[in-house]
Amino acid sequence: MPNTTIQTEVQLGPQGRLVIPAPLRRSLGFETGDNLIVRMEEGRLILEKAETIKQRLKSRFAQLPATTHLADELLAERREAAKREAEE
Repeated sequence: MPNTTIQTEVQLGPQGRLVIPAPLRRSLGFETGDNLIVRMEEGRLILEKAETIKQRLKSRFAQLPATTHLADELLAERREAAKREAEE
């Protein structure tokens, strides 16, 4: 997806509905039925396809060896921190 800026004005409709103009939908690859994740970030509304987020996360963690279990590592860190707090 090219890193270009497209700007247009839209109007918030009844029940908070917003229509994404066709040129933006085409540019972003949004299609009818796509699942979008909506979040607020620094006062901005961000819309992303759920699949785009999944792919970004997969690529972020792709370099980890298959034997690495992040949940187990997090639990071990939390247990160690709790142990240190209990000793204080």
